[in-house]
Amino acid sequence: MTAPSNSPDLDQLPADQARQPAQPWFWLLWAGFTLYAFLLAPPDRPDTLDLIIRLSTGQVSGENPLIVALFNLMGIWPLVYCCLLFADGRGQPVRAWPFAIGSMALGAFALLPYLALRRSNPQFTGERSGLIRVWDSRWLALGLAVGAIGLLGWGLSQGNWSDFGQQWQTSRFIHVMSLDFLMLSLLFPALVGDDLARRGWHQQTIWQWLTFLPLVGPLAYLCLRPPIQVTNE
Repeated sequence: MTAPSNSPDLDQLPADQARQPAQPWFWLLWAGFTLYAFLLAPPDRPDTLDLIIRLSTGQVSGENPLIVALFNLMGIWPLVYCCLLFADGRGQPVRAWPFAIGSMALGAFALLPYLALRRSNPQFTGERSGLIRVWDSRWLALGLAVGAIGLLGWGLSQGNWSDFGQQWQTSRFIHVMSLDFLMLSLLFPALVGDDLARRGWHQQTIWQWLTFLPLVGPLAYLCLRPPIQVTNE
């Protein structure tokens, strides 16, 4: 699979975009989240690796549906971000795809550095590559929405909340994964404003607020947004 051509050369950026500073508060958030995860979160449990293997291979018999659903939703979140990142990365001073791939294993820990380094990018120049067309597809967005809604409904209705609360307090894996889900929910609107502009959709405020709704808001946005408007230079 060929990665999109996202030039890291600042000389190729529009002058006003090249002058814009990076976003240092994302670095502070990344540092704080990382320090919390390793120093302040509950300790690892002896069975953490075994739990991750079971969840990854679908051996979930007897597991709390809340934890199973959360683990699988953390696999959907990076795909949701990819639907914005690959187009956003066109013309950025850094390439987006390494951070997108990293987010599939590290979640917000991989995405926060990209958000810190990127510049405002409200235009899409050049032709859409096949990969960007895939991530821009409404059918993909609908598929992600169906999967996420199914997992949310199953986890919320069948899950054991008292068991989840206990594990949240005693397991670093469950604790940090839960906070990572919330962090991904809070960060998504940071990319929406430019994505709206690239599509000529000017009713930005309502959508930026809607995308704060954890996962459901971003999925609704992906399902309803119009196609990218290409600007030829």
